[in-house]
Amino acid sequence: MGFAMIWRATILTLFPDMFPGPLGVSLAGKALASGLWALEARDIRDSATDRHRSVDDTPAGGGPGMVLRADVLAAAIDAADAGQSRPRFLMSPRGRPLTQSRVMELAAGPGPLIVCGRFEGIDERVIAARGLEEVSIGDYVLSGGEVAAMVLVDACVRLLPGVMGRQASRTEESFSEGLLEYPQYTRPQEFEGRTIPEILVSGDHAKVAAWRQAEAEALTKARRPDLWAIKTSQKSPQKRPKSTTDG
Repeated sequence: MGFAMIWRATILTLFPDMFPGPLGVSLAGKALASGLWALEARDIRDSATDRHRSVDDTPAGGGPGMVLRADVLAAAIDAADAGQSRPRFLMSPRGRPLTQSRVMELAAGPGPLIVCGRFEGIDERVIAARGLEEVSIGDYVLSGGEVAAMVLVDACVRLLPGVMGRQASRTEESFSEGLLEYPQYTRPQEFEGRTIPEILVSGDHAKVAAWRQAEAEALTKARRPDLWAIKTSQKSPQKRPKSTTDG
């Protein structure tokens, strides 16, 4: 009987020294050192064929900047992923937004290969030829895909078995139920005239749960109306309360 394969992230980058970076400390770093997951950062330049280790060229049609070559990047992907079947990502601001539900799917799989772009981007042909799924972590532009790749990997690693201390904390955090997380408090009881809400120190677990649910819904409605619209659209009309004070 074979042993279970650990979750493995392979990063293709022009700056492999950026890794593990933040992934080497805290929960992710401890789990990495313990062998709960694996990280491989590979230099795209190792697949260059000329003595200058060139990986880019001027964009076809003209314009500023440089573009990563399709042949060099394809060779790097083939060398890193020979014979493997797993997700292949390109971190890109034009990609689909990364969501918690997608993260959960990825954490349950074998781990991804992630291409970190630089310059003006990569040759479009290699995206199609090597089946790269473009993923975005937000509507802004970074200097390269490395930081975005760290975000994706960190989001997945924290969900791996044995990484987090309490399973319950996974299900109560932001986005797990389509809502933002409720406010958190701890000691001291009073801070600069502000006190912990009485209900949280009442010892009534049912009331605490109801308060947290209401706070999560209120925060989501106020700060992320897009998420709130999705959440409310998923409710069956038959199950909606008839109260005119609803909402």
